[in-house]
Amino acid sequence: MAAMSSPSTHAAAVQTVTPELRRWIIEQAEASCRPADVVQAMVTSGWHEDVAIQAMEDTLRQHLAELEAARQLPAAGSSQAVGAAPAGGPEALANAALANTALAGAAALPEPVAVPEPALQGAPATLHAGGRDVRVLTTLRLPRVVVFGGLLSDDECEAMMALARPRLSRSETVDNSTGGNEVNAARTSDGMFFERGETPLIKRIEQRIAELLGWPVAHGEGLQILRYRPGAEYRPHHDYFDPKHPGSKVILQRGGQRVGTLVMYLNTPEAGGATTFPEVGLEVAPVRGNAVFFSYDRAHPSTRTLHGGAPVLAGEKWVATKWLRQGVFT
Repeated sequence: MAAMSSPSTHAAAVQTVTPELRRWIIEQAEASCRPADVVQAMVTSGWHEDVAIQAMEDTLRQHLAELEAARQLPAAGSSQAVGAAPAGGPEALANAALANTALAGAAALPEPVAVPEPALQGAPATLHAGGRDVRVLTTLRLPRVVVFGGLLSDDECEAMMALARPRLSRSETVDNSTGGNEVNAARTSDGMFFERGETPLIKRIEQRIAELLGWPVAHGEGLQILRYRPGAEYRPHHDYFDPKHPGSKVILQRGGQRVGTLVMYLNTPEAGGATTFPEVGLEVAPVRGNAVFFSYDRAHPSTRTLHGGAPVLAGEKWVATKWLRQGVFT
């Protein structure tokens, strides 16, 4: 294998795939460097591993398509592209290796599935759901993110906090090895779950969410209430269940994969506590009554839904989270 150069560290600071980084990835592929080594070099330079993998896959697929269009190379599925020794010297060999790498990345992507989606055709400023007018504040396509204003009233926020407060305990995360729950240093909040439809208030809010996102109530997990004290945070993570983990099989039996998340803010902390999407540089301020929704049509980093809860700097942050499943959640 050829000696590997190092990727730009400037781009790593903001996790941006620049033209310089694309050229570097292509140079490594043409030098027959292993994909794992390319990713490791990016991680060493400060890149998140998931972002590095996706940047490499996207770059190689695009470059291969450009080569095929410009030089009329054999289709990616032909015997030459998938490993037969091509004629034409070193350049043809490099192109075939590039095709193999791109095909391997494409094959690793799960098939997309249907996801919740608010009715945003025509770019409406307001949506009506559950007897309430909800403002559309911000939308992104990749990741699929929608920020809503006024989803909850002040009275509803106060009522949920009052109901949840006596039932709070240290928040847990999913244990990927067993499918159970565990306390994790990455999540330093207190929380509790309401059963679906547990009270008239919870039932009303769940119906509003179902109408807003076009997703059945029965396909939602119970509402989780979280309280973050000063310094508490939830480090960047994905909400879908990685099928590679042994515990995912047990979890997926209860309604299939998660396909969407809605985080509703029950109060406005004095400082900090934004919901962050580090891959795209988005921060959603926690404002009482507002909410951020994001969906992921496959359990893969390509959805760019890596997100976290930034540390609370002053005061407390209260949120209500609704996770949405492919099927009926039991």
